Parts: sequence; structure tokens; C-alpha cells
Amino acid sequence: MLSPRLGRLGRITTLLLVAAAFAYPLLAFLAVAFRHDDGLASTGPALNHAADNWQSVLAFNDGVFLSWLTNSIIVASTGSLIAVVAALPAGYALARLRFRGRRLLRFLTLLTMVIPNTVLVIPIYLEVSAVGAVNNLWVVGLLMGFFPFGVYLAYIHFKTTLPNQIVESARLDGLTDIQTFFKIALPISKQAVALVGFFSFVANWTNYFLPLVLLPLSNSTTVSVGLQQLVSSSPLFDPTNAAGLDVRLYAPHLALATLVTTLPVLIVFVLAQRYLVRGQTLGAVKG
Repeated sequence: MLSPRLGRLGRITTLLLVAAAFAYPLLAFLAVAFRHDDGLASTGPALNHAADNWQSVLAFNDGVFLSWLTNSIIVASTGSLIAVVAALPAGYALARLRFRGRRLLRFLTLLTMVIPNTVLVIPIYLEVSAVGAVNNLWVVGLLMGFFPFGVYLAYIHFKTTLPNQIVESARLDGLTDIQTFFKIALPISKQAVALVGFFSFVANWTNYFLPLVLLPLSNSTTVSVGLQQLVSSSPLFDPTNAAGLDVRLYAPHLALATLVTTLPVLIVFVLAQRYLVRGQTLGAVKG
């Protein structure tokens, strides 16, 4: 029979091996981004190589990569803001208000969560094209504000953290439903705001099909679509297309561009981390 010390050592060793298996691909990816484009095995990672690779990425198509990043920030932030503003009162209404059709609305919210985004792309494009709003960043940001998962998160938050007795007491004190929401429900919703804002921002940042269809011009699209253009312009994946380009991108350039693309999501995560950790317990305990 193994001693407790050997058992503990075995568990630690297993955890370290599992952690190494997950960490190695990420570290290898980072190492590629800091290598020279002459060859992955020719030189080791270095900061000056990363600077050279970044200059090559910026030189691609007259600096269109920065435009992609800016466009992504605009549509993702706009959609996230709209999602938060819409989800909180909707979730509160589903959780604490009594009105006809409440259960139907809750069912429809859950139903829209499981509908693939690709199913909605073509109908959305037809509607947007009919009003001449294609290649409009603000329209895409407005559409990205449709985030039913955020409504469900807000519903769970108010259902579990706002007792119905408090709502009834507020009504007895003469507060309307709107006043109750703004004076009582909203001040205790920092965790819900962080959860809805973070998840909607990530969903908008990684959204591929909506910008692909509604932002067809190269300089007006988002970085999720732009990365595909970088890949198709690399000799590694499309030598014929890359042969006619002034700036050719190789594996280190693509890795660095991908790394930069993930930074806004990491920044948002760090800023919201405190509330995200608390918000993960939504629905665990009913208050």
C-alpha cells in the first residue's frame, strides 16, 4: 500500500504533467512569434525579431492590420455595451416582474441561445442590404448587441441574489418597477455587468461570419476576418497569391499577429477578473 507521501507526490507529478501538456503548445506558439522569419530553427526567440516581425505585419497592405484592430474594438465594445444595457433590465423583468407571457419570453430566450449564428447571417444580410447599411461598423456593433445569453445570466443573477420580499417591500413603499430596478437591483449587479460585458465582448471579438458578410471591404472588416486574409497571403498556405505581394508573411508574422489579436480580450479579462470570480457563483446559492 502506498504511503500518503508517495500518493501526494504522485498526484503532484500528474498535475504537473497535465499542466505541461497544456502549457507547451502555448509556449511554443509564443516562441514562434519572437523568431526570425528566415526559419523557425535558425535562430532563437528575441525581442528584436518580434519588432521586425511587427513592422512586417504593419507594412502588409499599407497598415490595414491596425484598421482591423480598431474596427474590432469599435464593434465589440459597442455590441458589449448594448448587450449590458439590454440584458440587465430584461433579466430583471423575467426574474421579478409578473406579466402575461413571461414564461414564453423566458423559453424564447433559451431557444435563441441554441440557434447557430450562421443560420441568422443571410437573413440579417438581406435586411441590412435592403436599407443600404452594408460596410457600416455601427450597424454591425448594434447587431452584436443581440446577446440572449446575457439576458439569461442577468435572469439567474436577479433570481438568486434579489429576494422577492425586497421587491415586494419596495412596492409597498411606493416605488415603481423602474425605480426598484435602478435604486435596488442595479446597485447590486456589478458581477452581472462584468459577466455579461465580458462574455459579450469575447463573443463579438471572435465573431467571424457577421463581419465577413456585412463588412466585405478589406479596410472595413474586423481582425477575425483579417487574420484569414493574412493566412491566405502567406507563402506557407497560398504560394501563388503571395508571389504577387510586396510584403510576404511567414509563420512568425502570423503568430505575432494572432498574439496581438488576443491582447484586448486578455486586457478585458484582467480588468473584470475580480467580478468574474465572484460572478461564477451566480445560481449556486439562492439568497
